Amino acid sequence: MNTSMALFHRNSFNSKLYDQNSFYDSFIKDLKNCHKEVVIESPYITFSRMVYFYPIFKKLLANKIRLHIVTRDPSNHDDAFMKHQATNEILQCVELGIDVALLKGYHHRKLAIIDNNILWEGSLNILSFSNSREIMRRIEGEKYVREMQKFLKL
Repeated sequence: MNTSMALFHRNSFNSKLYDQNSFYDSFIKDLKNCHKEVVIESPYITFSRMVYFYPIFKKLLANKIRLHIVTRDPSNHDDAFMKHQATNEILQCVELGIDVALLKGYHHRKLAIIDNNILWEGSLNILSFSNSREIMRRIEGEKYVREMQKFLKL
């Protein structure tokens, strides 16, 4: 293999784009194939979306998979109903054994890391999505996960 072709292969990565209609099926498949750890960063967390996730999260926890959720501190939500809803869902997550970290200020990142090898990033609020047009990119590779973790100081 010539030098430019080797450089191309070393710097290429496996990536696929998803929209709001195709994201969850693929994301759930990744969760079900997880072996060690899941990190989900979603600024909003709602009852209607968490009802969808709780059975999956319970199975992961039963299989000794570590779950981490990073979300906006409910006190930073402007809407009283959103504050209340987020607080309730965070308490439910903690009760289940999920590690929850709260970020102050205008937190708006949306990403997930699975087994330090799969990175999901984009515009979709994973733990609250309901009806907007969004995109998410799935990237495979420990190198890209480490790059994101370093960038975010995780």
